[in-house]
Amino acid sequence: MKETITEYLNSRFPEVLLPQRDINTNLLYFTIKKESLPTVVQALKDHPEFAFTYLNDLTSVDWLGKREPRFEVVYLLRSPKNKHFRLQLRVPVGEGEEVPSLVGIFPAANWPEREVYDLMGIPFSNHPQMERLIMPDNFIGHPLRKDYPLEGPGQDYLIEDLLTIHVNEDIAS
Repeated sequence: MKETITEYLNSRFPEVLLPQRDINTNLLYFTIKKESLPTVVQALKDHPEFAFTYLNDLTSVDWLGKREPRFEVVYLLRSPKNKHFRLQLRVPVGEGEEVPSLVGIFPAANWPEREVYDLMGIPFSNHPQMERLIMPDNFIGHPLRKDYPLEGPGQDYLIEDLLTIHVNEDIAS
């Protein structure tokens, strides 16, 4: 299966595949350009032999000071048709850049994309509701970034505004 998928991606999408880093993993993985992410994912999902119809995970990595670009969004796809064969796609993302949303292909990408946005600050273009998911709307920064201060930026503003925010939401409803 690994050879078939590798051959397929190398022949169909040679211009979107980026050089592989030598990492210690038992998963088949590919590093791809962010602009081509939806096209590659849709092709892997629709291909009758592969049928990667399950988005198992979507997360991100902050490589602050170790690699450029700084961030990487990591997708784990599964193929239930092929004994749940797993494939990892890695998408390098620079500071302030957007990644195309996969909500149109995998509706289950909605919340994980919002989580990555909320905690790492990586936005997803064409997402139906790109807003914070975990942290309060008035929270400053993205707490899973490696340069986020351990003590936080000072959270007094959260407590002061919390009651006002919820009272205004209740009144508007």
